[in-house]
Amino acid sequence: MGIPLVSRPPGALSPPKWWSGLSGSLPLAFTFVAFIQLALVEDGRMTAERFLAPVMLAACAMTATWLLQRHMPRHDRVLLPLVILLIGWGLAEVDRLAPTVFLLRQTLWMVLGSGALLAAALFPHGLRWLERLRYTWLLLGLFLLGMTFFLGVNPSGVGARLWLGAAGFYFQPSELLKLLMVVFLASYLAQRQAALVEVHVRVHRWRVPHPAHVSPLLFMWGFSMLLLLWQRDLGAAVLFFGLFLAMFYAATGQGVYVLASGVLLIGAGVVGYHVFDVVALRVDAWLDPWRDASGRSFQIVQALLAFASGGVLGQGLGQGLPSAIPVVHTDFVFAAVGEEYGLIGTLGLVVAFMLLVSRAFRIALGCQRMFERLLAVGIGALFGLQALVIMAGTLKLIPLTGVTLPFVSYGGSSLLVSMTMVGLLLRLSGRAVVRQSSGEGKL
Repeated sequence: MGIPLVSRPPGALSPPKWWSGLSGSLPLAFTFVAFIQLALVEDGRMTAERFLAPVMLAACAMTATWLLQRHMPRHDRVLLPLVILLIGWGLAEVDRLAPTVFLLRQTLWMVLGSGALLAAALFPHGLRWLERLRYTWLLLGLFLLGMTFFLGVNPSGVGARLWLGAAGFYFQPSELLKLLMVVFLASYLAQRQAALVEVHVRVHRWRVPHPAHVSPLLFMWGFSMLLLLWQRDLGAAVLFFGLFLAMFYAATGQGVYVLASGVLLIGAGVVGYHVFDVVALRVDAWLDPWRDASGRSFQIVQALLAFASGGVLGQGLGQGLPSAIPVVHTDFVFAAVGEEYGLIGTLGLVVAFMLLVSRAFRIALGCQRMFERLLAVGIGALFGLQALVIMAGTLKLIPLTGVTLPFVSYGGSSLLVSMTMVGLLLRLSGRAVVRQSSGEGKL
């Protein structure tokens, strides 16, 4: 039932201390090499301005590493190097694919995200304030999302107005709502876990959780989904659906609800195909992109051509033509990696996300309190689902949904929230290892 509590020897979550220095330097070396290669390909000039982004990343990485080792010596030492690698890779791709101002903005968001990561990891008080105020946090996220109906803008000037903007900076509330939804689900499911598993009512031949326990959960989640669908933010809606299923299964261990929800998702997709033009467009482009390769399916066709051009080893950073794909620096950055880094690069990116998700689940196994376990599971599931959805969509394995590839795609809101979630994982990893080393939580 739910996530089993297991015990491991002290330090089981983390490799030896010498790993921090080596693993922290390799991602930074990868980033600097990428920026040097771009400079040589483009104009051959090694100016200080060109290396502002990797220098700022190195400064933030070294500061975070030092503070974590000083104040939380038993934290998971794999998480931070993984995130540094993904962020550095993303900065290089933004420099390659987007105008210079985009790289500056992404660098500023990275600095803010580093502060948020450290604040989440080293905040002096526990996480019970997150658990107790679950409705407050979720209502705050829904309020900000609702504000986009009245004050929403789109930085590109066209398309859905999903951002709130001021002074040239834009924030997407649906990104923050992802984290707040994880917190809400973790808190609610932790409190009602026993009731959801043990208290049932019969509907014909099936036993379902009692409405008194599941209806508040479904109401808040359903209201969030309704707002996202109203805004045509289908990518976020798909992530919320998958997140709900993953966390509900983690809390109850009952796979029948996951299977039933999968059937409902297919049914909802059929209805959405006939109701929403954007859904019909993406499904048609998925089924037969070559029918309108120069029109509605132009993006996905160009992405497939980019993967084909990359081959096994890739064209080389700065050598391909990924800019032929519209908005390649956001939704289609995985295709750019496929063209210029080849199969080796795409598999490396997939492995990096697999490691990120596995570390989150490993941290969950080391947590004693159910809220903390579900929080780690939710963050890991969210990272995995988001990466899987956009990678599979870019490869035409599923219909495309407009979400970012965490840490790699251009998007300040996504980067800030993702780094905050990593900070929470680091905090949970330190607490989990300390409990194990002191002998608590053993069966």
